[in-house]
Amino acid sequence: MNPHYPLVAKRAGHRCEYCRAPEGVFNLAFEVEHIIPLARDGGGDETNLALSCRACNLFKADHLTGLDEISRAEVSLFHPRQDSWEEYFQVEPGTGVIRGLTEIGRATVQRLRMNQPVSLSARLQWMSFGLFP
Repeated sequence: MNPHYPLVAKRAGHRCEYCRAPEGVFNLAFEVEHIIPLARDGGGDETNLALSCRACNLFKADHLTGLDEISRAEVSLFHPRQDSWEEYFQVEPGTGVIRGLTEIGRATVQRLRMNQPVSLSARLQWMSFGLFP
């Protein structure tokens, strides 16, 4: 396990800092990911680390940008240490869909594939149990 896990997980409230999935419903601890990947000259200090579920971490990979489907602009992805989740995303109560409110939000939802059918199904279950958001 990453030695920074306790600090990063506590800071994140044991939720994925991208899709807000609750860590407690998974059988494994979430991953400590580099917001700016080491391969892109990101550092290993706490300000560049975020708690991420496996799906968000896999789809983010070493990407720093994504395409906003409305403006067609290539924009930076959501940065958990610098950006406020509520300013960039909204969860639709009836469907569980995470909707991007800005270019950055929309590009992040798209790049990280936050609304895959399996994610939506799980999110609706978490919502019914009061575990999400």
